[in-house]
Order: sequence, then C-alpha cells, then structure tokens
Amino acid sequence: MQRSTLWLMLVFSSLLPTQAVSEDAQPPTLETIARTGTIKLGYADRNIPFSYLGTGPEPIGYSIELCLRVADSIKKKLGLPELKVEFVKRTPSNRIMLLNDGTMDMECVASTNTEERRKAVWFSYSHFITGTRYVALKSSGLNTVADLAGRTVVVTTGTINITQLNVLNRKLGLNVAVLQNDSTEGSFDMVTENRASAFVMDDILLRSFVAETGKPEDYVISDEYLAPPQPYGLMLRHGDTGFRDAVNEALGQIYESGEIEKIYDKWFNAPIPPNGINLKRPLPGDLAEAFRKPVDTTAE
Repeated sequence: MQRSTLWLMLVFSSLLPTQAVSEDAQPPTLETIARTGTIKLGYADRNIPFSYLGTGPEPIGYSIELCLRVADSIKKKLGLPELKVEFVKRTPSNRIMLLNDGTMDMECVASTNTEERRKAVWFSYSHFITGTRYVALKSSGLNTVADLAGRTVVVTTGTINITQLNVLNRKLGLNVAVLQNDSTEGSFDMVTENRASAFVMDDILLRSFVAETGKPEDYVISDEYLAPPQPYGLMLRHGDTGFRDAVNEALGQIYESGEIEKIYDKWFNAPIPPNGINLKRPLPGDLAEAFRKPVDTTAE
C-alpha cells in the first residue's frame, strides 16, 4: 500500500465516527469525498436568490455560495490538494431520493427544515427563515386566506406547502381546488397565464419570482401567512453524523465571524445577476438570532 493512500485512510478514519452501514446505505460522505476527490452539490435552476442559473453554466446564489464555502472547509479538513465540485440538478420531488441514493451529497437550494422531513433527511444549521403566503394577479382581487374560497390554487409537488394548504382547506372549509405542478417556476407561470388563481409557496421565493418578471405591479402577495415562518437548511443524508458535523462546523465559523451578514446582504440587499433585481430584504431579527445561536435540529 502506498504511503499516500495509507495517510488518506488515516485522515478520514480519524474524522468519521464508527457507523454501521447496511447493505443499501451509502458509505459515509466524508469517506467518499476523500476517496473520489469530488463533492456533489444539488442545485435548482430557478430558485432566486438561493440557487439559480445566471449567464454561466454553473449555478449561483446564496445557498450555492454557502455550500461552496463548506466544500472549501471540507477540502482543508480532509487535507485534499484539490476538491472537484460536481453540480447535480434536482427537483422538489426527487431531492430526497437523490440524497439517499448518493447522487448528491448536499442540497444547496431552499428546503424547509421540518420534523416530518427529518425522518428521511437531515439538515444543517439554519441559513434562512421564511413563512408561507400566496401570490395572485392583482386583477383577481385576492389578498386574504378567505379570498381563496372556491378558487383553483396551485402548489409545487414535493413541498410542505401541499400539506399546509390542505390543512387550511379542511379547517376553514374553503373548498379550494388544489392543483400540483412539478416545478416552482411552472406553478408561478400557471398564475401568470390565468390557469390558477393563486400559487402557495414560501414568501421569499414568491417575491423573487415577482421581481424577476419586471412587472411587480401586476401581482399581489397575500397579507396573511398560510403557515408561520420556518427555517431553511442545507439538506443532508440522514444518519451521516460525520458529514453533518463538518458542514455545521463550516457554517458555524462563517456565522461566528460575522461574514454571514456580508453574504446575506450580497444576495438580499443588493442587485444580483443576471438582471440586477434587488429583493431589498434586510436581515430579520429571527434569522440574525439563528446566526448568533445556531441549533443542530438533528440532535433534538
């Protein structure tokens, strides 16, 4: 055995906790990264400002930047001279499957960290917090939750918004006709094209879609939340404690240094490529607190 190979095995064996790996389970992510020299990051092509395609071939965005910094931290932790980043396109409906079968190591988009989802996947420290609202054409006259009664409302397959809307539908007797679309952009387009009265989704994503149209005056975002604010996290493979700890360690360093505020302002309080839209969303107090005191939800 070559000395370099032996040294590499000693490095990641010291970093990884002892884990029982079933026949169907993926090997520890850090071990795979050390062996292949590659980290696989999941992305979305139109999830502004978290993960989207600009003018180049690779995705950009707030979540992408955080993931790239995490990747750099892992490269140093493993003592790798180089670490190749492989971007894997994912959808809301296949993201959990792609994590669990090893197609991607970490999802770098905007996934809500919920107790139910943590049964299938894990999440990093929170990097954003947002609630659920709906968007409609201003000409529709919709604004409140009650206004949805008897309307056709679209949600994106694989999101928690489906459950949230169904709960409200039953609780309030809205008699809403619920449609599903495979993509967030497709759901928004259904409202624009008058194929649905409203689109239920996370507040920040709705605002980015509206800003991207260049005609924000044509749309209205509901005054009321359909569900209270919840955190986003980088989605990780369930049970992989070594990788979770490495990701949280990297994020914790970014948060503690205060660098996170500059990264946040870059994507939420300044013009962003490719069209220079500015979401003008100052750092909210609950998110600032999450940066000051990050919580590992997988340890609850």
